[in-house]
Amino acid sequence: MRALGILDKMPTLYINPVQYFLPLGNDKIAVNELIGKNIQLRFTGNIYCTVCSKKTYKSFGEGMCYNCFMNSPENAECIVRPELCEAHLGKGRDPEWEKRAHFRPHYVYLAQTNAIKVGVTREDQIPTRWIDQGAHKGIIIVETPYRQLAGLIEVALKEHLSDKTNWQRMLKNEAIGEMDLVQEKQRVIDLLPEEYRQYKSANDEIVELIYPVIEYPAKVTSLSFDKMPNIEMQLKGIRGQYFIFEGGNVINIRKHSGYEIELIA
Repeated sequence: MRALGILDKMPTLYINPVQYFLPLGNDKIAVNELIGKNIQLRFTGNIYCTVCSKKTYKSFGEGMCYNCFMNSPENAECIVRPELCEAHLGKGRDPEWEKRAHFRPHYVYLAQTNAIKVGVTREDQIPTRWIDQGAHKGIIIVETPYRQLAGLIEVALKEHLSDKTNWQRMLKNEAIGEMDLVQEKQRVIDLLPEEYRQYKSANDEIVELIYPVIEYPAKVTSLSFDKMPNIEMQLKGIRGQYFIFEGGNVINIRKHSGYEIELIA
C-alpha cells in the first residue's frame, strides 16, 4: 500500500480499542490494521499551511504558516488560555469564527492518564479531546454556556490540579492506581468558588478508553521528520496522537500537521 498526502490530526472513532484513521490525499487509512507491521513514513520536504494551504518553509504551531500563526483565529491566545476568550462579547481576531467556535457550550473536565488533570473543551469534543490526550478515563465536571466562563473555572481549579499531560509517562503507560472519578469530581466541585458551583454537570458518566497498543516502551525517544525524514520501523501502537514504534521510538502526528508524507506499508 502506498499513499501520499498532507498530515493532520488523526480522526478517531470511540470504540474500544480506539480506532485511528490517517487521511492522506484521497485515502483514509485505518491505521489500527497496520499495528504489528513494518511501515515507512517518508517526508517529501514539502510543508503546507493547514489554514490557508499555502506552501511554507516552516511549520508554526500545529501546521500553520507564519502569517496564519500570527493572525488566524485558529491560533488566538484564547485557544490555549480560554479565560481570555471574548466570543460572548462579539470580539476576537475573527468575531464570526469566534462566535461559531467559542460562543457555545463548553465543558470543564477531569482526565486521568498518569495523574489527574483539568481541562476545557467544546461540548462536541467529548470524548475526542480525551483520546487526543491519551487519557485512560474522563469525566465532565461543569457545563458552561460559553468558553470564557469554562476558562475561568479551569483557572480556579489549576490552584489544586495540573492542566498538563506528561506525554512521556502516558506513552509508557505509567498510571496511578484506580480512582473513583465521581468522588474526585465532587471533591473538585467543593473547591470551586460558590458562584461557579451552579454549573456542575449532572452527567457522572465515566468514559474509559483502551488504546491499540501491543507493546508499551520502557523509555521513549521522540522522532521528528525535520531530523529524520525517512522512518521505517515496526508500528507497536497508537495512543493520543502518537505513533509508537519498536525500540520506544515515537512520533507526534498532530505536531507534524501540514507535512507532506508518503506512507508505504
